[in-house]
Amino acid sequence: MNMLGKLGDLKKLRDQAVAIQKQLQQEEITIEEGDIRVVISGDQQIREFTVSGITSEDAIKVLNKAIKESQKVAAKKLQEMGGGLGGMLGGGN
Repeated sequence: MNMLGKLGDLKKLRDQAVAIQKQLQQEEITIEEGDIRVVISGDQQIREFTVSGITSEDAIKVLNKAIKESQKVAAKKLQEMGGGLGGMLGGGN
């Protein structure tokens, strides 16, 4: 396959990933256990965090920061494994 064909495939994958990301942003998962309620989006952003009826905006910010950091760690591990899109183009780490 030539380089233009690979770039076309890469664009299709990127477009699909963007579409999936937008769909995930619209999803909401609600978990309630005892006095705790968590509402999280499909793209792993906490929208609501309530304990005993008290919502904490600061707690949401910290939880979302923790999720973002965990995503960075996962992305780094995938890159180390050669599982990034660079591998599709024949590039190394």
